[in-house]
Amino acid sequence: MIVILGPVSRAQYNLSLNSDAGHEWRVKREAETGSDIMKVQQDAQQQQGWVKAKVPGTVYAAYVEQGLEKDPNFGDNIWNADRAKFDQRFWYITSFRVPSSFSREKTWLIFNGVNRNAEVYLNGRKLGEVNNFMHKQKFDVSALITKNGENQLAVLIDIPKKPMANYASPTYVSSAGWDWMPYIPGLNSGITDKVFLTNTGDLTIEDPWIQTKLPTNARADLEVSFDVRNATGNQQQAIVKGLINPGNITFSQKVTVEPDIVTSVKLDKEQIAALAIHNPKLWWPNGYGNPNLYTCKLSLQTDAGVADETTVTFGIKRYSYDTRDSVLHIYINDKPLFIKGGNWGMSEYMLRCQGKEYDTKVRLHKEMNFNMIRNWIGSTTDEEFYEACDRYGIMVWDDFWLNSNPNLPRDASEFNSAVIEKIKRLRNHPSVAVWCGDNEGWPEAPLNNWIRENIRVYDGDARYYQANSHADNLSGSGPWANKDPKYYFTKYPTGLGGNDGWGFRTELGTAVFTNVESFKKFIPKEHWWPRNSMWDKHYFGPWAFNADADFYVKTIETKYGKPHSIEEFCRKAQLVNIETNKAMYEGWQDHIWDDASGIMTWMSNASLPSLIWQTYDYYYDLTGAFWGIKKACEPLHIQWNPVTNEIRGINTTGRDADDLTAEAEVYNLNGVKVGKYSLSGRGDIPSNSAATFFRLPFRQENLDLARGKDVYSSSSSHGQPRLVADGKADTRWASEPSDNQWIYVDLEKQETIRGVKLNWEQAYARTFKVQVSDNAKDWTDVTKALAGKPGEQDVMFSDEQKARYVRIACLTRATSWGFSLWSMEVLGGNVTDKELTAVHFLKLKLKDQKGNLISDNFYWRASSGNDFTALNSLPKVNLKVSQTEKRSDNRCYLRATISNPSSSPAIAFAVRVQAVKAGTGEQILPAIVSDGYFSLLKGESKDITVEFDAALLGNDRPLLKVEPFNNTK
Repeated sequence: MIVILGPVSRAQYNLSLNSDAGHEWRVKREAETGSDIMKVQQDAQQQQGWVKAKVPGTVYAAYVEQGLEKDPNFGDNIWNADRAKFDQRFWYITSFRVPSSFSREKTWLIFNGVNRNAEVYLNGRKLGEVNNFMHKQKFDVSALITKNGENQLAVLIDIPKKPMANYASPTYVSSAGWDWMPYIPGLNSGITDKVFLTNTGDLTIEDPWIQTKLPTNARADLEVSFDVRNATGNQQQAIVKGLINPGNITFSQKVTVEPDIVTSVKLDKEQIAALAIHNPKLWWPNGYGNPNLYTCKLSLQTDAGVADETTVTFGIKRYSYDTRDSVLHIYINDKPLFIKGGNWGMSEYMLRCQGKEYDTKVRLHKEMNFNMIRNWIGSTTDEEFYEACDRYGIMVWDDFWLNSNPNLPRDASEFNSAVIEKIKRLRNHPSVAVWCGDNEGWPEAPLNNWIRENIRVYDGDARYYQANSHADNLSGSGPWANKDPKYYFTKYPTGLGGNDGWGFRTELGTAVFTNVESFKKFIPKEHWWPRNSMWDKHYFGPWAFNADADFYVKTIETKYGKPHSIEEFCRKAQLVNIETNKAMYEGWQDHIWDDASGIMTWMSNASLPSLIWQTYDYYYDLTGAFWGIKKACEPLHIQWNPVTNEIRGINTTGRDADDLTAEAEVYNLNGVKVGKYSLSGRGDIPSNSAATFFRLPFRQENLDLARGKDVYSSSSSHGQPRLVADGKADTRWASEPSDNQWIYVDLEKQETIRGVKLNWEQAYARTFKVQVSDNAKDWTDVTKALAGKPGEQDVMFSDEQKARYVRIACLTRATSWGFSLWSMEVLGGNVTDKELTAVHFLKLKLKDQKGNLISDNFYWRASSGNDFTALNSLPKVNLKVSQTEKRSDNRCYLRATISNPSSSPAIAFAVRVQAVKAGTGEQILPAIVSDGYFSLLKGESKDITVEFDAALLGNDRPLLKVEPFNNTK
């Protein structure tokens, strides 16, 4: 990354024109001011109708911040906003004085980008245009600026032209509305990136690039390259000086720069021995090592002094990739990686996330044990995002600005220039791991090959190019709705596009409802309860149909009981959030580097106040999804497979873990341990693998519900349909010799069904589906089209079904004969262990050789199906909380021990921990909390830490609010 504004020592040669540097900007519609620049400047002096704006920022956000538009976060305000008022051109205007320290020959005005186009005027004279948010435009204003007075800078901003995707690209394509985001008035038009002045000599440094090559991990060979622009008409001599830290490595080299052209300079160990670094501190992703960073300070010195300088931050690393078995695998420094991450739709839907806020957002991803963020359709453009990812060891899957639509941008050449600029800007960031061309599609010709070639030339093929985000060695995208936890362990979780299997999944999501405190911040009180159309304006309904809000509600009601208030709904929603999101990652990890190589949830960052697709919410409150994912993604982790009942250890680190002990205990609802389920085992977990310790003996015998029942078929050419359910191995049924036949069994009453067992004759179904019904007329697909095979074939459902009729829809034949079955068993019923209560708890522990706890895990399990309503009968518990407070470097740290006494009447279930202001009870957000929504056995305690900015307290003091599910009735 190129630090333009840099440290204090360089400040005299740089002047930020951003709002946070004290510069005042104002905006006004061109329709009110006209287009004549002199009249615009005169009008601005009167300030009548001009609105204070923030740069970087957008026009609409300026009006919102000044209270001239209703809060778009609240209710349906943004849906009712006047689009026409902002879907037009606006003037930005400011003034500045040139610092007296600007003593060098050249002064440059630099724009890092705008959305979507801009005409730039300085002191009444047009300098030129900035074309998009990736267009870095550098204007030589040496002869135009007034050195001893005010300078007037005016920028005329035009909005993106509709339709957006992909015609308007590069732009923030979702600004015109998506299934997770409303239409933004003005389409997020504005000066959306930094503006500044810089003062240099006649020679300037451009596009510095530090390439790191690792012959071995014990030596790094650096290649330092950059362009030198000569603004004079004469040949120039200069000395390049460099300083690399850590290590205090210095180097220098004399260069000759021809007149009026750009000269490329490339330095490597053949010229400068110091560029071979021994025992380098490598950059590692989160969980695999430390994200070590280096800086390289470059300066150009001429006889007149230092002409220009810049500082580049980089990491020493080497990415590599393979697509073995049609699955993308990523390696760093020769270590295989298991990818755990999430998608960012946008950093914030109105581009109001800037500066330090990126540290908070990315830090929370680190806290979830993630190691990758996908920058969806390239919609996050701020340098601070990449800087935070570098610091926290979070790799970036970085998209360009295309979405599946089979059309080219209006100006393909401009798009291509933006691709080149993006690569140049970001290639020094060690966090960038994958470039991706298109969201759920392939870039139209010629873009696909252009992008590929740009990566080869401008990034040295240092990163992998993935043309399509859900195909070509990936396992598709979606689903985006919650599923039963068993779904994620069952072959195979369905993806849209891509290959069958777990593989590498770039999008897999579920609706995630907020905690009640956040809900009440953006939903008007009259719309709190029951569910209504206002919820849909925050995407809990038809607008976000892929999130399937109806099924999410059904899951809450059938598993935990029908809620009667918004408070109860939010509490129970968190239990769904925990178990579903934990299972997503644990299901993939169960197949780590056997089939699965990575998973990213849709979405991990909350771009707006929403009721779906998030981990922490817009206000940084941590939902159950956050805690389920944080637990599942522990680098060394113990987990339960709810399909096979295996207890497995997961190692997503770069080192083997040897001689570990796994322990499992089962507790009934009253907190009493069930002795026969207390098991332990020892073993090793190699790096990037899953190891089975033992299998829990839960009784899950499935009855054959079809035995002796009536069976019906679409046709018969051999034997009667009832022969498939007669329990004999030598009788069979066969259909007529044509595709699209069926056979179904009547179970006589509604039953709980977990799967089917089929025994095909050689004339098997090449493809078939399993369907269920309650009336033998309206059939619901339980599976997608499956591939059949001769002989026995088990098809277990990811979600238990309740139905009377079960049908095999035989789609295509494998032979010229009809479909032929020896037997068809319907597996289900309820066979339970009388020693277990209706709901019981599974506690897992993973310990090292010395008995130290490495990982623990906690599940709730139902004896019959997914009925967890018995949790509502848990008695209240009186938890003990001891708390201490410490302040350091403007941060506040709370440490607490939370205990459930041995005399407690029950397990403390799903304990929520919040830091609040003691005087008002208001949540303190954002806060980094070590654990949440955990459960405590009788006599068990947990140490908790909470960290936040002390300024959030004001004159109040912090208090830890500890609330178990038991106590929330």
